[in-house]
Amino acid sequence: MIIDTADLDAAATYKLLIGSVLPRPIAWVSTRATAGIGNIAPVSFFTVVGRKPPILSISLQPRADGITLKDTFVNIRDTNEFVINVATLGQADALHGSAREFESRIDEFEALELDKAPSEVISAPRIAGAPISFECVVDRIIPMPLSDHVVWGEVKRMHVRDDLYLSRGRIDVGALGAFGRLAAEYTLVDTIFTTPLSDAVIGEHAAARARRLDGHDTDYSPIDTAEWSPSGSTTNVVTT
Repeated sequence: MIIDTADLDAAATYKLLIGSVLPRPIAWVSTRATAGIGNIAPVSFFTVVGRKPPILSISLQPRADGITLKDTFVNIRDTNEFVINVATLGQADALHGSAREFESRIDEFEALELDKAPSEVISAPRIAGAPISFECVVDRIIPMPLSDHVVWGEVKRMHVRDDLYLSRGRIDVGALGAFGRLAAEYTLVDTIFTTPLSDAVIGEHAAARARRLDGHDTDYSPIDTAEWSPSGSTTNVVTT
């Protein structure tokens, strides 16, 4: 199959990208509005772009209506700061819940029953219990077509849970319990390897489908449900 991207609309392109670029790390972004309201959102268009100074990048789409800017972006634009938290498997449901489109007046820490933890040098709160958090200040904001925005944040402080911090600054990745994004679903990082692998191991895994942990059929995808949207958000607006 050869696909000419000029023939695709934004939603079709998004489906192909998120189903091909994987697994994607998830930035669990916490921000604070100028009025003090807390906001949380998962962002899987996320990567490292610089080492010294350390720079992280997130890309934010508008809400599901394709027009309204997400509170996460508005808060980052207005305050020039944000926190990227790393979630573990036990926080997966809360992370998924934070993809819902809450009204701007709602403090999502309270709505999701998550505790705030103070940051050291910025006013945006961290998510208490996150094993790793990065306090960031805006380095630059890059406008993109369709009202998307790329945000580069300079990391000013790193918070690492004590048991994960090893000698010489290494992170004990095997103990982290990290998970990533696969299209509109998630994958648990529960295997680690270096190369080369034996032909037997390669053959065993090449012939097998990924195991589902949730009980759904092997061909299930949230993309086929009404809640999915090509914005990274679930579409039901929460008003309570």
